[in-house]
Amino acid sequence: MDTPLSTVAVVGLGTMGAGISEVLARAGREVIGIDISEAATARATAALAATTARSVARERITEEERRDILSRFRVFTDLRAAAGADLVIEVVPESYELKQRVFRELDAVVRPDTILATGTNALSVTRLAAESARPERVLGLHFFNPAPAMKLVEVVSSVLTSPAAVAAVTTLTQELGKEAVAVGDRPGFVADGLLFGYLNQAAAMYESRYASREDIDAAMRLGCGLPMGPLALLDLIGVDTARTVLDAMYAASQDRLHAPAPILRQLSEAGLTGRKAGRGFYTYEAPGSPVVVPDPLTPAVPAPGSAADPGGGTREIRSVGVAGSGTMASGIAEVFAKAGYAVVLAARSPEKAEAARARIAASLDRSVAKGRLTAAARDETLARITPAGSLDAFAGVDLALEAVAEDLEVKRELFATLDKVCRPGAILATTTSSLPVIACARATSRPADVIGMHFFNPAPAMKLVEVVRTVLTSDDVHATVREVTGRIRKHPVDCGDRAGFIVNALLFPYLNNAIKMVQEHYASLDDIDAAMRLGGGYPMGPFELLDVVGLDVSLAIEKVLHREFRDPGLAPAPLLEHLVAAGCLGRKTGRGFREYARR
Repeated sequence: MDTPLSTVAVVGLGTMGAGISEVLARAGREVIGIDISEAATARATAALAATTARSVARERITEEERRDILSRFRVFTDLRAAAGADLVIEVVPESYELKQRVFRELDAVVRPDTILATGTNALSVTRLAAESARPERVLGLHFFNPAPAMKLVEVVSSVLTSPAAVAAVTTLTQELGKEAVAVGDRPGFVADGLLFGYLNQAAAMYESRYASREDIDAAMRLGCGLPMGPLALLDLIGVDTARTVLDAMYAASQDRLHAPAPILRQLSEAGLTGRKAGRGFYTYEAPGSPVVVPDPLTPAVPAPGSAADPGGGTREIRSVGVAGSGTMASGIAEVFAKAGYAVVLAARSPEKAEAARARIAASLDRSVAKGRLTAAARDETLARITPAGSLDAFAGVDLALEAVAEDLEVKRELFATLDKVCRPGAILATTTSSLPVIACARATSRPADVIGMHFFNPAPAMKLVEVVRTVLTSDDVHATVREVTGRIRKHPVDCGDRAGFIVNALLFPYLNNAIKMVQEHYASLDDIDAAMRLGGGYPMGPFELLDVVGLDVSLAIEKVLHREFRDPGLAPAPLLEHLVAAGCLGRKTGRGFREYARR
C-alpha cells in the first residue's frame, strides 16, 4: 500500500466517471477509462478533448500540456484493462447487484494490493466490501458533480477497511487539489445525508401546492444564497437518483424526513427524471440541456395573484410606517426610503427612534464611501425618514409594517394599536419569520387588510421577501404588497400562513440534522461545514450559519416547526437545547458551536 497511486482505472464513463477521469489525467495520473458502451467511451474522450481545448483557449494550459493530458487517458470496454491499476474507482449505476458484480470481476483481475473504491452515495460500502475477496482494500470515494469543479471528496471507510488504504486515497485526493473529508459508512454520508433530506422536503412542499416551483427555488437562492434552488437541483441530480438515495436513507434512519415524497416516485416511473430526460420538475429544451422552456400542454397564463395578474386592482401606497428600532426595522425603513417612499420610523421612545435613524445614516454613509450611492441620494433618502416616539404617527400612512420582537403577544398588542391608529384602507403587515400571521390579523377589526412581509437580514442587501397571505387577506392587499415589493427592488415569493413559510421550513430541519450528526459523533463540525461549502456550494456551513443566526433564535424556530407539523424528526436536537441553556448563543455571546474573539 506504500506504492503511489499513479495508475487509476475508472469503471463507468457517464458524467461523473468522465469528470473523475479528467481530474486524474490533469493531475498527472495514468487513467484507464472502462465502460461496456463504446458510445460512452467515445463521449468521455470527446469531453476531455473539449474541456482541455477550452483551457488552452483561456491560456490556462499550453497545447503541449493538453496533448500530455489526452495521452494519459485511454479507454477500454473490458474490465481486464484494469489489471495494472493501483486504484480502481467504480462509478456504475446505484445497484447493489451491478456494483457487486463489478467488484467480483475486479477481484479476478487486479493485483492483491490494488485499492477498490466505490463512488456510491446511497449504498452501504460495508456491504459492497463484504462481497470482495479482500474487503480490507475496499472503501468509498465520493466525488461531487461536476467533479472537475467541486472541491470536496468524501472518503468513506467501513469497519473492514485498512487504515493504509484510507491514508493512500486521502493523500491522492489532496494531490488532486481536493479536500478530503473522512466519514463513516451510512447512506448519504455527510453532504448528501444533509442535502437530500432538504431536497425531499422541497419536493413535498411543491407537491402539496403550498408554493410554486419557481417561488420555492427563488426563495432558497435569494434567501439563503444557494447556487441553485432545490427543485432545479433535483432535476440536475436526477429525480430517480434522488429517490434511490432517499430510499436508502429512510431504510437506515426510519426518519419521515427521508421518506421519498410521492412525487419523486411518480416522476421517476413516468420517465421524467430531470435534465437528462428533458423533463422533471421543469421542462428543458432537450435532454441534457440546462435551458428551461414552458411546460408542454400548459397555457402561458399568469398565476392567480401574481404581479402579472393583480387579481382585482391594487391600493395606492405613498407613505410607509415601520414600527421598531432594531436592525431589521432600520434596514426596512432604509429600503423603502431609498425607493422614494415617505417613511415614518416609530419606536417606543423618541430617543430610540432617533438612534434607529442614526443607524440608517451610518449605513448610507458606508454606501457613499463604497461608491454605491451618491451624497445627494443619501441626503434625499435620509430626508424621507421621520422618526417618531409613538405609533400615533402612523395615522396617515398607507402601509404600516411592524418589525418588533418575535413574541406573539407583543405583536398582537401592537396590531391592536395599529387597528385603532391607522386610517381605514391602510395595509397592516408583519415581518414575522415564524409566528402565525392570522393571529396578528385576528387582533384587529380588519383581518382582510393584514398580510405578512418577511424580509431577510440584512434587509438592504437581501433580495427576497416572502409574501404571506392568510385565509382572510383580500386580493387587492395581496396584489398591492407584491407590487410594492417589486418597486423596492425585492423579489416577492408567495406562500401560505404556516410555520417557517418557505425558507425557514426548509432551512432549519437541515440545520437540525447537521447538529444531530455531531451529536452522534458521526462527523466533526469542521468536516460538516467543509462538506456543505465544498460539496453543496453553500456560502456557509451549517454551524457557521447557526452561530451567525443565533442558537436561541434557531431553537425558537425549531420549536415552532415541531409544534406546527408534529413530526418527531423536527424535534430540536438536544445539543442545541443544551447550548442555549448554557448561554452559548453564537457569535453575539462569543461562543456557540465555536468560540469567537470578544469585541
